[in-house]
Amino acid sequence: MNTKILLVLICNFQRMKTLHSHVSTSIFIFILSLLYPFRSLAIDTITPSQPLTINQTLVSKGEFFELGFFNPGNNNLYIGIWYKRIQHKTYVWVANRDNPITSSSGNLTIANNGNMVLVNQTGTTVWSTNQPTKMVKTVAQLLDNGNFVLRPENDENPENYIWQSFNYPTDTLLPEMKLGWDRKSGIHRFLRPWKTINDPATGDYSFRMNLNGFPEVLLKHNETITWRTGPWNGKRFSGAPAMKGASIMQFEFTDNSDEINYSFKLLNSSIYSRLIINSSGINERYVWVETTKAWKIYWTFPVNVCDHYSTCGPFGVCDANAIPICKCMTGFQPKNKEAWDDVIHGFVGCVRSSKLDCGSDGFLPMKNMKLPESSKAFVDRKMNLSECGEICKRNCSCAAYANMNITDGGSGCVIWDGDLIDMRQYAESEDGGQAQDLYVRVSDLDTKLIEEPTTTKDNGSKVGKIVGISISTAFVVLICLLILFYLKRKKTQSWNREGPQERAEDIILNNGVILPSRRDYHSDTVMDVLELPLFDFTTLAVATNNFADTNKLGQGGFGCVYKGTLPGGEIIAVKRLSSVCAQGVEELKNEVRLIAKLQHRNLVRVLGCCIEVEEKLLVYEFMENKSLDTFLFDKEKSMKLNWKIRLENILGTARGLHYLHHDSRFKIIHRDMKASNILLDKEMNPRISDFGIARIFGSDQTEAETKIVVGTYGYMSPEYAMEGHFSTKSDVFSFGVLILEIVSGKRNRGSFNTSNKMNLLGQAWTLWNEGNALELLDESLGTKYSKNEVLRCIQVGLLCVQGQPEDRPSMSKVLLLLSSETVRMPQPKHPGLITRNINNETESPNINDDPMTTNGITMSILDGR
Repeated sequence: MNTKILLVLICNFQRMKTLHSHVSTSIFIFILSLLYPFRSLAIDTITPSQPLTINQTLVSKGEFFELGFFNPGNNNLYIGIWYKRIQHKTYVWVANRDNPITSSSGNLTIANNGNMVLVNQTGTTVWSTNQPTKMVKTVAQLLDNGNFVLRPENDENPENYIWQSFNYPTDTLLPEMKLGWDRKSGIHRFLRPWKTINDPATGDYSFRMNLNGFPEVLLKHNETITWRTGPWNGKRFSGAPAMKGASIMQFEFTDNSDEINYSFKLLNSSIYSRLIINSSGINERYVWVETTKAWKIYWTFPVNVCDHYSTCGPFGVCDANAIPICKCMTGFQPKNKEAWDDVIHGFVGCVRSSKLDCGSDGFLPMKNMKLPESSKAFVDRKMNLSECGEICKRNCSCAAYANMNITDGGSGCVIWDGDLIDMRQYAESEDGGQAQDLYVRVSDLDTKLIEEPTTTKDNGSKVGKIVGISISTAFVVLICLLILFYLKRKKTQSWNREGPQERAEDIILNNGVILPSRRDYHSDTVMDVLELPLFDFTTLAVATNNFADTNKLGQGGFGCVYKGTLPGGEIIAVKRLSSVCAQGVEELKNEVRLIAKLQHRNLVRVLGCCIEVEEKLLVYEFMENKSLDTFLFDKEKSMKLNWKIRLENILGTARGLHYLHHDSRFKIIHRDMKASNILLDKEMNPRISDFGIARIFGSDQTEAETKIVVGTYGYMSPEYAMEGHFSTKSDVFSFGVLILEIVSGKRNRGSFNTSNKMNLLGQAWTLWNEGNALELLDESLGTKYSKNEVLRCIQVGLLCVQGQPEDRPSMSKVLLLLSSETVRMPQPKHPGLITRNINNETESPNINDDPMTTNGITMSILDGR
């Protein structure tokens, strides 16, 4: 019936010309919307006779993007583009970002000169395409790639654009959008962030292509460089190793007589991705995850201190995985040794330790490098590496050289003179073989220091051997003395067997010898040289109001955590380790060593530490919402944990744990994954904390064994609790328990031989087999949740807590199972349930806290049927 009416309307539409064209068109659209209320009438074009008013929007042909007026929350109006199919508006372009409409209405139309203009309520132009075109008949169209174009109305070439929004980006780079220069038109395409989250006005940072020398993209705060991508090496930017793992997109870099730009395209048209720069100068790559209906950060820059521009000064090399992070290359020494050794004031660069002699100089090969700042570099596309080296050797001012392109064995030549600034060296696991080798000029004397001695007649070689043997002998003696010291200390001290021995063993096994501190803190404990700011005790005492109880955030087995405020206003959390607890010393060593080297948005960040006399403190970033367990297991507070927040806590914790197991420099087993060790920031995003009992694994190591079982009862895997075997799969087990706790809002207390109550894992397994898994869901969620997402999480949780380690998925597989609706989900096997045999004389079955387990407790697996 509606179809017949529509045909009649179309046939008689010409008769409506007696009315004003605007009115007739509006009536026609209104009638269509009544007849087809569930079908969007996707108008994607503005014409001189059909402007865009405040109550209208344009929708691209495929309904990917939408354009219209919006108010970001500052009571002003802007013309912007956002994703049509994403419910929460994500703006990707703003026309009048620095000149908003302050009235309640506006109009976007085609002017008589063919330009597009935005006028306010009084008819004053606040924005225009401002193109010097004499064409009168033009139209503006919103395309499916998010580009808003002005073109001739009847041009046979639809891509003959007079103007396009892709030439004037704001804070977002979309697929097919170019970042760089159009050499013919002189158009410079670069990103500038919003001023604030509610103000699209131009912010203080910029992300732009530098054309000078060897081109690269620079992040600037006003005119100061804060980060750079490194030059394009044929595969990616040499200073952006995260680009190597982008399997869903393809990167393109163009440098010819017409243009020089960077762009990307998606390999799957069903995926949304965007690169943005935020108001803090952080570049973030986002990917839309349809299953969770949320944007997820694919990568972010800068990530750590080595990403910041010239962290180590001229000729200094930064390595985020080393301690200290800055080093001078062979042939160089610190410019100021005192300043170099002071981790608070930073590094001031290196100078040559030997004078150069142009004719006899050699070159130091540096592997897996982010190339130096390249604005003054000389580039020759045709020269090979050997020719490049010869030219550099003959040119006395040449400081270093490298290939321009590393694809197909390498090609092109890049030569630097003067100081080499902002160099960084990557581990092979970080770089994936996609960074360049850099050849740095050093003196002939320094060249010999890095070469193997070829004859025993060489006096220098003899001296080198003698020195080497002496140092090696002294080092071995020092190790033996320290090991004897620890054995004697362990023998003479009557330590509780709950954990200190395990922690001391961790330090020796995982980190080798403990070196003397670079400062004397009058402590009876020697500490490593830490790559962290060192706070004095007085500063932290003042910050926490002398560790007042009113500032106490929580208390654990190793001391208390306090809220503090530094003189500059920064809010911090201070963990004050108990002076009477020997465990605290080892915990601090272990935690600082591990977490100081870790950088991930789902891991808590350590800001510094303090070691003075008997005081040992760790300083963390402050987490506004404390830990997950304070909400999860409290009936009133759990109401704040809606399903979206719970799911994000599951996914965020999974990402953090995946990083520890697979993506960090070291394979790290946390060993104490539980709700109280998941901290929540002000947006309720999860951060994994407390690495006091974590263990480092070698790259080829899969499991380890211990006689002292440490961890939290209720989260431990059976093989770890009973036999002391732990691996990444024991962390997976703990994570599975955590998933089921987040879904149910119940704590997994375990089951006792003296009680018939079934623990959480047993309840989940029973309900799953009965087909009633949704009954496990926390009642406080009501009906506001996704059934499929809940069932998927329960199933993944049960897969993680299976009794046999080999049956449990890796964290890579866990992330895939949680975020994809198309991946086939295996059926879980029986969970590994643990029971404790209670000795009524020594232990109570009432567990209200999360005690550390010891060898005095016997463990066994229960059949989960």
